Amino acid sequence: MSGSPDAVTSAVALEEWLAGPFGRLLIEAERSHVAAALEDVFGAQCIQIGHWGPPDSFLPLARTTRRGLVAEPGARGDCVSHAASLAIQTLSVDAVLLPHTLEFEPEPHEVLREVERVLVGEGHLLILGFEPGGPWALRHYLSRHGFPPGLTRLLSRGRLRDWLRLLGFEVIEVRRFVQVLPVEALADGAFARGLERFGGHLDGRLGNAYLLKARKRVYTLTPIRPCRRSAPALSGAVVEPT
Repeated sequence: MSGSPDAVTSAVALEEWLAGPFGRLLIEAERSHVAAALEDVFGAQCIQIGHWGPPDSFLPLARTTRRGLVAEPGARGDCVSHAASLAIQTLSVDAVLLPHTLEFEPEPHEVLREVERVLVGEGHLLILGFEPGGPWALRHYLSRHGFPPGLTRLLSRGRLRDWLRLLGFEVIEVRRFVQVLPVEALADGAFARGLERFGGHLDGRLGNAYLLKARKRVYTLTPIRPCRRSAPALSGAVVEPT
């Protein structure tokens, strides 16, 4: 986000929302699913692009040797850089986490291009997003300031699949979660946790948020030698019949 007064106001409103009942419920569910998705992700470096919730929400879950937060100019991070033009070496990162980053960035497709550039072959990408067909999305469309505040767009899983396929990624897992309706009285306590467990038995079909896990595929081409036809044998000026 830029440093304009409107952007600062939106950032403050978003932080307050994340610290409230809906935000706490969402972060708790996202931490659980990110931890499960990272169980088989190893390597030297994992980066998170963009702030989302408390600073230690996701990166400590990574099993890589090093972890780092890439933050926009004006925000705190291990690396300060625009998401659409990362100041990171090509083919140097083993895993990338985008926690709702694409929904707030003005050029989401360019962000994915940069992610593809910095990821090593067979590297992993984890994307957190809001489900465009869920009840939270309906409240977002009807809200003057968005739900959560400052949300720019909603990206469907199908659209992300298409973008990722064009960039050489394979989607290997999708999880949907947070079944609670966007009503404050339902967002906290045992009822919300029970509803989340019930939704898990339905494979998250009622979910308001999702995690998409993809892998950057590198396909090795095996050269095929052309088939050579045997030349007819010659005896003097006479061609032997085949």
